[in-house]
Amino acid sequence: MQVILRTDIAGLGYKNDILEVKAGYGRNYLIPQGFAVMATESNKKQLAENLKQASHKAEKIKKDAEDLAAAIGEMTVEIAAKAGDSGKIFGRVTSIQISEALKAKGFDVDRKKITVEDVKTIGTYKATLDLHKEVKHAVTVNVVAEA
Repeated sequence: MQVILRTDIAGLGYKNDILEVKAGYGRNYLIPQGFAVMATESNKKQLAENLKQASHKAEKIKKDAEDLAAAIGEMTVEIAAKAGDSGKIFGRVTSIQISEALKAKGFDVDRKKITVEDVKTIGTYKATLDLHKEVKHAVTVNVVAEA
């Protein structure tokens, strides 16, 4: 079953992508939730027209994402977490904490656009910022023990 996505869906695709999905997933989840529409000929023509009209706006959004990635650069974000003597942290470092740390440094990145590997000990990790479907940026996360 072919569908046209109306919104970005992590792990599936980005807005206005035409994707092949299983019939049950499209019919029972994506379409009723408003995340996608059937990829009929008329919907494809409408999508092409909308993309043509929105191309200038899309270029500006992409340039803004590239500028944000350039401004962030090779930044290291420091997150304090409670840890035991062995260096194992209590709880977990989440995308919310990284988003707040970036916000404190003047960069507003939505927590849903941040992916971080599983952090269980004190150390240095990489977080990926999905700023645009063509712009991804890595940030170093330094997890330290709280005093």
